[in-house]
Amino acid sequence: MTDTTRPRPPYIWALATFAIIFILYLLTLAPTVAFWDAPEYITAAKVLGIPHPPGNPLFTLMAHVWGMLPLAADYARRINIFAAFCSAAGAGLWFLVAERWLHNLLIVRSQRIIAAFAGVFAGATAWTVWNQSVVNEKVYTVSLLSIAIVAWFAVRWADEAATPRRDRWLLGAIYVLALTSTNHTMGVLGAPVLGMYVLLTDWRVVLRPKFLAMAVVVAAIGVTPNYVYMPMRAAQFPAVNEGEPIGFFSKALSETLNRTQYLKPGVLPRQPWQDGDLVDNIGHFGAQLDMYWHYWSWQWSKDAGPLGAVATGLFTALGLGGLVTLLKRDKRAGLTAAALAVTLTLLLIFYLNFKFGYYYHPGDAGINREMREVRDRDYFFIASFAFFGVLLAAGFAMLMRFIDESIGDRASPQVRQYAVASVCALALIPLIGNRHSAPRNNETLARDYAIDILQSVEPYGILITAGDNDTFPLWYAQEVMHVRRDVTLANLSLMGTDWHVRQMRRRETQTFDPAGAAAIWRPGTDTAGRQIGGGGPQTWTKPTEPVFAESIAALDSIPGYLPIEPGTSMVTGNLVMHFSGRYATRSDLVTALLIHDNLGKRPIYFAASAAMYPDQTLGLSGHLLTQGMVRKVIADSIKLGGEIIDSEYFGPLDMERTKALMFGVYHIDAATRQRAGGWYDPPSADMLETYLRLYGGFASVLAEHGDSARANESMKIAEKVRTAITGTAH
Repeated sequence: MTDTTRPRPPYIWALATFAIIFILYLLTLAPTVAFWDAPEYITAAKVLGIPHPPGNPLFTLMAHVWGMLPLAADYARRINIFAAFCSAAGAGLWFLVAERWLHNLLIVRSQRIIAAFAGVFAGATAWTVWNQSVVNEKVYTVSLLSIAIVAWFAVRWADEAATPRRDRWLLGAIYVLALTSTNHTMGVLGAPVLGMYVLLTDWRVVLRPKFLAMAVVVAAIGVTPNYVYMPMRAAQFPAVNEGEPIGFFSKALSETLNRTQYLKPGVLPRQPWQDGDLVDNIGHFGAQLDMYWHYWSWQWSKDAGPLGAVATGLFTALGLGGLVTLLKRDKRAGLTAAALAVTLTLLLIFYLNFKFGYYYHPGDAGINREMREVRDRDYFFIASFAFFGVLLAAGFAMLMRFIDESIGDRASPQVRQYAVASVCALALIPLIGNRHSAPRNNETLARDYAIDILQSVEPYGILITAGDNDTFPLWYAQEVMHVRRDVTLANLSLMGTDWHVRQMRRRETQTFDPAGAAAIWRPGTDTAGRQIGGGGPQTWTKPTEPVFAESIAALDSIPGYLPIEPGTSMVTGNLVMHFSGRYATRSDLVTALLIHDNLGKRPIYFAASAAMYPDQTLGLSGHLLTQGMVRKVIADSIKLGGEIIDSEYFGPLDMERTKALMFGVYHIDAATRQRAGGWYDPPSADMLETYLRLYGGFASVLAEHGDSARANESMKIAEKVRTAITGTAH
């Protein structure tokens, strides 16, 4: 199978492929953070922290070094460029693999280069690949690059003469597989390429003792970020330290690497039902396959509406045709491509065992919210979409060969060449069909939302948030942008863990910086900077005690849930918290304790995203005062009068402070920016809807109190936010 006469790989054309795709990504790059995991990962890169399990130390180290490069003023933009670079570099390597696999399909080198570029470019502009390559929302672009490196190393190993020297490519691939596992296990999905090439080229290599010894050594070195760096760094308590995986081979480290926090189910029974016999499970797996097809249908022309189905059918047939052609003309390449395709689709779908997608509609009216994922999980299959570009390259080569043979001698060589190459113009369909919703350029809402909600809180306040999208951007704003670091953040979801509560207890309160705060918090500049019941503008005293009076050991002893009698209450001065239900979760208990320990010492707020949690779970309705996008916990029963009114929509409302925040602090331009096709990610639209509810609801309040000018302005803002979400006028 070895051919030492093959020409030098087209590295220049691979570099050109990388450059073209990289430039496209740069032109459509997100200027800052996005929602979901992007701000968490980018913050972790900045502070050398530990993001959520499995910890991703390789990404953190690579991105931290990359972030030192002066590529952009905004740190998040720098890390977004890193994601774009990794994805584009992976595409350049896939070009080399594709061109090599086309040797038995197309004799003319220029035709191979055109077909390889067309296929890889189409894969690079598939919706999920493009969308994930222009913002560092996940760590998967590093995995894409890793899989492509392993594939190219396997190809190069097989093409060299059978000497001990060529094994350097094989050892390099083994090292990359081990190393990429410390970024994310997705990168390990490239192993079938290596396995198939070894099996079909020279399987005896795995029997050589010297090679096996070296393979063990390089693999052991590759996994050191997980087992050496991560526990050492966690012990230094960085600002982001999820899971606190302290200690070599500790339980905390094991739970982080194994994602114990997420209680991932096994592969049987199948989600989302988690019941049934073998026949039912087969049917459930069929539903998951259909859900993958739902994501697949986005890839080739998501913005084209019904016409997108035509593009999906065309590219599916073209790629599968390419795979069949490879199997016929290059057994090794075809079997390797088939093995990787099956791994990245069928086996991955089976292993992940996801619930239904957020907006997946199979026609079953019995599907409720609990049976769905919190968001669409298309990004878990990004490698399958990117790799499909190689199969598309083979498909383009198949068409080119067919056209060339069909024309024959009936046209001049030049005409034949143009006719053959023209078929590759089909590769532009994903670029055109995804051009509205895949790019992220000009989108700043996540960053601006974080600033807005932090600036809603009085100095040295505690802000209780609900989930990822109203917390991770705030981490970024505080730790990277240094916005309102005096505010203590408490996440309702994470307060169910011991590590988040310990970190809150350890956190040293930062000094309030008036220069970096909104004008209403600068003494002497605005009467909205008063305390409730106080006189006027004032300074705030920095607390010297931790937010929890209890020791870390005492906090660790709080149970996961506690059975309680209906009506159980906790009294703090004049405030009585009434627990609902027959049990209180750890998160409920910690939240109540946080209020108990800080009421009268620090301002305490719930983000609007916490919805009715403080009312229904803790019975705080009579003690919550709306101020913009937050609600402040008031020790005494709220007394109406003056600027404190009772509104139908918001309940007790501070008119003066809300007005000062809405029209003097909040980033209205980011919330009202019109987006072609509406908000691209429905599961995170509730962040944008926060502005809609605030400005729409406050318009009626202003009208009732005779401020018609402000009421009209507020309603116009709300309508602009609505069209920014839906993409259509109402």
